[in-house]
Amino acid sequence: MIGLIVNPVAGVGGPAGLGGSDGGDVQRRAGERGARPRATERAAAALAVVASARRHERIVTAAGAMGADAVRAAGLEAIVVWHPRSPTFPTDTTAAARALADVGVELVLFAGGDGTARDVAAGLPSSAVALGIPAGVKMYSPVFAVGPSAAGALAAAWIDEGGLPTVDREVLDVDEAQLRRARVEPRLYATIRVPYRAGRTQARKAATPADERAAMRLAARGAVSRLQPGVRYLLGPGGTMAEVARELGVDKTLLGVDVVLDGRVVVAGASEQELLDQVGSGPAQAIVSIIGGQGFLLGRGNQQLSARVLDAIGDDPVLAVAPEQKLIDLEGRPLLVDTGDARVDARLAGFVRVVTGPSTTSVYPVQAPENEGAADHAA
Repeated sequence: MIGLIVNPVAGVGGPAGLGGSDGGDVQRRAGERGARPRATERAAAALAVVASARRHERIVTAAGAMGADAVRAAGLEAIVVWHPRSPTFPTDTTAAARALADVGVELVLFAGGDGTARDVAAGLPSSAVALGIPAGVKMYSPVFAVGPSAAGALAAAWIDEGGLPTVDREVLDVDEAQLRRARVEPRLYATIRVPYRAGRTQARKAATPADERAAMRLAARGAVSRLQPGVRYLLGPGGTMAEVARELGVDKTLLGVDVVLDGRVVVAGASEQELLDQVGSGPAQAIVSIIGGQGFLLGRGNQQLSARVLDAIGDDPVLAVAPEQKLIDLEGRPLLVDTGDARVDARLAGFVRVVTGPSTTSVYPVQAPENEGAADHAA
């Protein structure tokens, strides 16, 4: 049996530029900024891959927004074994995981981020197998598929093949309050057995070693040398982007996307809507780096740079910047984009020129795992 748990508010803080979704106050502020949860939508996208091959499959789940809504949206039958409170709390996720395990679910799919993974792990026995459908803001843990369709393809393969090889993966999380104060210290909370197929599950986020800082500065210098007057640059989060801001002589929010025009910050910590407003005011380009170890350019920690924003920018929407070592550490694995819009992901896939220094670039492949995950299973 396959089970599903959805964190209904997972990821809502990403497009709002809040760096996470934990806590009622953050969720309220995200709503005020026009953000909407996407976890149900992404869970349904994963199950749609299952439904395309096994339309009579029954999914064990929790009631309403914690699972049954997504199951039915995918056209499958929901077997409800847990009824959460409204609004839901992390303890509901843990209780739902325990309920799924108690009825013999063999593979638990869960839609959320690192906090959801913690709560699921707390409710499962050590022998349980689980897989994350990425729907959060911060996803340091290597317990997630690279995209919803990849999660669905793994679940469908699990059903078709009577199981898959599994590996033990770490559940990591950071304190969002500390994260907003520029302290990024992921902690190990648990391990989960995860179904494994090469290219379908994301790697653990790798820390930037101290000896790579000089290379980050050189990459940032190379990026700044390419900037043009009159263009609004949307600086993504992360250490490399902090170096770009330092080269420009402007302040940078650690977790936010900041808009820089002609050497000054015009919007700090912008929401998706604020970015759309800025892009509508003149030429623009997003500047992003690579998540070390994972290879994501878009869709992890920078959800403000949404498909709508990238569409509004038009041609050549992204300037990628990274030290050469980050590319080497990927060992040939492609860069990844997961905007939540398969059409935009397909447009971004192919090859990208990554600025690695003042006079150096690398042309590197970019993959849209959402498109390939669904296509691989259909084949």
